[in-house]
Amino acid sequence: MSRRHLYNMPLLELYRFATLIATPLVPPALNWRAARGKEDRERLGERMGQASRPRIEGPLIWLHGASLGEGLSLLPLVDRLAQQGLEMLVTTGTVTSAHTLAPRLPVGAVHQFAPLDSPRFIETFLDHWRPAVAIFAESELWPNMIAGLRQRRTPLVLANARISETSAARWGRWPKTARRIFGAIDLCLAQDADNAERFRTLGAPNVRVAGNLKFDAPSPRVDAAQLAAFVAAIGPRPVWAAVSTHPEEEAAILDAHTLLSQRLPTLLTLIAPRHPERGGLLAERAGTRGLSSARRSVVSAPMQDTQVYIYDSIGELGVVFRSASMVFMGKSLVAPGGGQNPIEPAQCGCAVLHGPHVGNFSQVYATLDAVKGAAQVDDAAALARAIQVLLTEPATLRRMGRAAATSVEKLGGAARATVAAIEPYLARLDAPGLR
Repeated sequence: MSRRHLYNMPLLELYRFATLIATPLVPPALNWRAARGKEDRERLGERMGQASRPRIEGPLIWLHGASLGEGLSLLPLVDRLAQQGLEMLVTTGTVTSAHTLAPRLPVGAVHQFAPLDSPRFIETFLDHWRPAVAIFAESELWPNMIAGLRQRRTPLVLANARISETSAARWGRWPKTARRIFGAIDLCLAQDADNAERFRTLGAPNVRVAGNLKFDAPSPRVDAAQLAAFVAAIGPRPVWAAVSTHPEEEAAILDAHTLLSQRLPTLLTLIAPRHPERGGLLAERAGTRGLSSARRSVVSAPMQDTQVYIYDSIGELGVVFRSASMVFMGKSLVAPGGGQNPIEPAQCGCAVLHGPHVGNFSQVYATLDAVKGAAQVDDAAALARAIQVLLTEPATLRRMGRAAATSVEKLGGAARATVAAIEPYLARLDAPGLR
């Protein structure tokens, strides 16, 4: 193909050509990622569209979320569909999401890793699973995947849909491409009116507001014996947690502990990094500050002299949220941020602290802030002051936790609205040719 022809290709055709050319490079790239714990070596074939399980008989609903947060947001929808006796395939793209989500799926739902967006992988995947309806979470839109669904005339629903102003502006630079991608969404169920308007502007033809599915997601599971043992290991020590932290803000979190320990010498700080494989590096950073640390992957609970306990594990945040009544949510203290989802700690009755950069969940944080279930801190000193107040004023801490829990409970209902909106697609599942 000539260079001149490449320059004249529409953007989506150029993308398809590039992903076809790159396909032979995928196996070594997946092996490289597997060696670093970013892929499941036993299931690499799934990333290339090769199913590791036989297809069930009858019509199948395909639900897809990019990673852990999106996958968990689909759980209340999966549960409601399972109650109707429907069969489902649930896909995600990360090891963490697979390990956390798969055990929580009801009977009638199976998990697979999502195929990478190569035309060959997508074709293999769709030929095997033959979904009758595809339901994607938030803004997970891949051109080859969408093209494959359109070719098979498979309806595409975007549930819990959201797109940031930055992403919408980026798509807006290529309006023709945006209209082809967003125009392929048969039904877009946005989290709120602002997101709905952005999807309409980008070309989605059928947009409604259904609410945020994450408010309906069940609180994190926890083993009662494990929680009891962990709480016993902490004892009467004051404790707080920093969850889903990113490298750029962890220095401030460790600095906050150092400031607090001058007045609360027995303080225990729990840190659950967003990427658990960074646990060792985080322990080293604590050590350079003279702080004694321990890692969940090495010891099951903090010792009496442990100052920083690092949860470098998967699927155990339920223990963190129920043993620390106060949680700082990461990716919010240092720009570029965007914030991590605060709904789970709020469900567990935790007081929520966060930095100023919460654009990814701005309405959720605004709601929590308004009812005083959450509070903003701007740096390590402000974080330390807020923690000290809450640890030394138990009544204030309890009020804040109750306000957070009550607030997210009232905001539920998106799963019910989503099922009602997709009912026309579900009603066609028994049509000839879908079995």
